[in-house]
Amino acid sequence: MSPPLAVPTMIRFGRAICGDLHQAERREWWLANGLGAYAAGNIAGSLTRRYHGLLIAPIEPPLGRRLVWTKADAELTNGEQGWPLFTNRWSGGAVNPAGHIHVESFHLDGTIPVWLFAIGLIRIEARVWLEPGANTTYLGYRLLPSPEPPLRPLSLRVRLMVNDRDHHGQTPTGIDPQLVSEEAGLRVRQRDFTLTLRACHGVITPARQWIENFDLPVERERGLYDRDDHLQVAEARLELMPGRWAGIVGSLEADPTRDVEAALARRQRWQRSVLDRAVRYVPEMAAAPDWIAQLLLAADSFIFARPLPDQPDGKSVIAGYPWFGDWGRDTMICLPGLTLATGRGEWARDILLTFARFVDRGMLPNVFPGAGRKPDYNTVDAALWFFEGWRAYFELSGDRESLAHVFPILVEILEFHLQGTRYGIHVDPRDALLGAGEPGVQLTWMDAKIGDWVVTPRIGKPVEINALWYNALCTMVTLAEALDRPAELYRDLAGRVRTSFTRFSNERTGGLYDVLDGPSGNDGAIRPNQILAVSLPYSPLAPALQAQVVALCGLWLLMSYGLRSLSSDHPEYQPHYAGDPWHRDGAYHQGTVWAWLLGHYSLAEYRVYGDADLALQRLATMRDHLFDAGLGTISEVFDAAPPHIPGGAPSQAWSVACVLEAWWRLGRAKQAVVNINLAGGSAT
Repeated sequence: MSPPLAVPTMIRFGRAICGDLHQAERREWWLANGLGAYAAGNIAGSLTRRYHGLLIAPIEPPLGRRLVWTKADAELTNGEQGWPLFTNRWSGGAVNPAGHIHVESFHLDGTIPVWLFAIGLIRIEARVWLEPGANTTYLGYRLLPSPEPPLRPLSLRVRLMVNDRDHHGQTPTGIDPQLVSEEAGLRVRQRDFTLTLRACHGVITPARQWIENFDLPVERERGLYDRDDHLQVAEARLELMPGRWAGIVGSLEADPTRDVEAALARRQRWQRSVLDRAVRYVPEMAAAPDWIAQLLLAADSFIFARPLPDQPDGKSVIAGYPWFGDWGRDTMICLPGLTLATGRGEWARDILLTFARFVDRGMLPNVFPGAGRKPDYNTVDAALWFFEGWRAYFELSGDRESLAHVFPILVEILEFHLQGTRYGIHVDPRDALLGAGEPGVQLTWMDAKIGDWVVTPRIGKPVEINALWYNALCTMVTLAEALDRPAELYRDLAGRVRTSFTRFSNERTGGLYDVLDGPSGNDGAIRPNQILAVSLPYSPLAPALQAQVVALCGLWLLMSYGLRSLSSDHPEYQPHYAGDPWHRDGAYHQGTVWAWLLGHYSLAEYRVYGDADLALQRLATMRDHLFDAGLGTISEVFDAAPPHIPGGAPSQAWSVACVLEAWWRLGRAKQAVVNINLAGGSAT
């Protein structure tokens, strides 16, 4: 039996970071509960985003998320003196109080943020976590033992602030909840929810007060509204005793337990179970380094429940925190890394079956529908990634029952691509390549659109779409044969696509054209999309051309944390991803580095050179990033120019998933070589 994988505690900072407001605020923690809720903040304890809060929950499931519990500002007091253990920014530039100066250290215990406040001989540990599977947040505090007991009893005075707004929006006027005191705490009753607040080793007293003009500098950097107001509803008084946990629970559940210590133990057991399951079902994870263990925990935060009327165990993937929902393309790209590499094969099945219900005219929805809404089908690649999801799941599980159930849907998808479907998506009968696109729509993953301006329209035959098309056809051959179904049609089509793929060869660059047969002819821009023609399980390229593609991408696009989306010599290259939405979207795919592509580059490099250690070293550079931006997770994008500042969503599902998947597959490849050598054979 493999030894347990240790819960990582590698993410740690001392006073040099914690006491520097800029450094402390740029490092954020993110928590999730598996139901679509999240909590977020930074080391300093200030609010810098509209998305920071202690409980942002799906009041309208599955993803109608609202800011419910905003903040808990704790002040240590001995009856005569007070010391703030929090920081606030105010419009106009004031920072008051600056409680971050009392933070001696901060670390992540797995995913749990842990602060150590030190004031003279007084040392207080503080933690925040979400209850797995419940819309419940806990705050825990304990006074650490000291050789000299305090001269006076110590307590915490905690101001509790709430809200009721969409997590994307601005605080409306007129929030006026009913406050109902109970022996155990306070109920905050709004129209659509009731927030229950309870104290452990303390009392909660109603204290209503509007607190206005919180400054949100990150929103200002993004060109968005940069102020917020919150309603203080109560003050909690917690008595501190050495070694004993005290705290507060805020919950949308009817009767949350106040036992902070027991709740912390449950969260810690949940973390332990995530790692234990990965080791049990994915042998390669037994030897995983600390940063991979950290990503295993991060991966779990993106999977959430999306029940359907006749599929109560339906699941989906939140594409990123804080502003993404579940997207078809992102979910399919993420699936192997978030589920198969983590030992959650049954989750892979549930996600695939959930999305199978929404296939329409051979397409998967790009944006999954919210409550009472219709899905959007403006994507050409989601359905093709769906085939790769089934291929990876079936390869690992051998689940013929689920495959037989979905096989007619896979056949239908291919039929619609052959006869044509929305947005000009069709197979060209002359070369069997897949074309797509109409003016005014964006169908590939390079999908930025500003008003009527589609930044990278890519109308024609995009290279990665046809790499995915070839991979889907080869996959269908394998799946059809596994079910004793006819496979000749798919085999013949795959052969034609492989032959026609030579059209993508670009003699000028030595790599592949990005798009063939576009409105202006063939697009020879050096973009990372061509790497998928090497990294996917079935490659349509000859080995020599595979090597040329990897070399070209390595020369022009490879950065420490991913691949640039456009080479720096192109006239439309943008070195920085910053500013208001217009500037950010304009740079989104015009040079900006994308982390999810690092996994694909590593797999492609291994396919060409057969050096698993080299490919793993490419991935290992990501460890350093886990100490910046979204702590213990991976950002969506990075600046194309050094020092490659992270941007976009600070916790992105496909960034985490593709690194995990590549690490897992490379680990399997290494072990296969070891097994061959032990057996006295040789690897080719």
